[in-house]
Amino acid sequence: MTPFTEKVIEIIKNIPVGKVMTYGQIARTAGNPRAARQVARILHSMSKKHRLPWHRVINGKGLISIKDDELYNEQIMNLEIEGVKVRENGRVDLEKYQVKFDE
Repeated sequence: MTPFTEKVIEIIKNIPVGKVMTYGQIARTAGNPRAARQVARILHSMSKKHRLPWHRVINGKGLISIKDDELYNEQIMNLEIEGVKVRENGRVDLEKYQVKFDE
């Protein structure tokens, strides 16, 4: 596993309950600001193995990016259980819910 992948996994594991981070924010925090897509691949391929809170990761516009209806609804449900309000269009208020790590 690359050091970048290890950092991404650690960052995602540490997203607090009731907060979200964007793919780009995770990439910047892990040291590679242009690797948002790589973060998405890591999240997709390693969420189960590392028990990552995948539902706390959204895109830079505050939208849920998942296209699969079942997973989309699961992400909304998991976020709302944690107190994150998701609008009907799948948007999360980044000002209110985005975690602020030192980047």
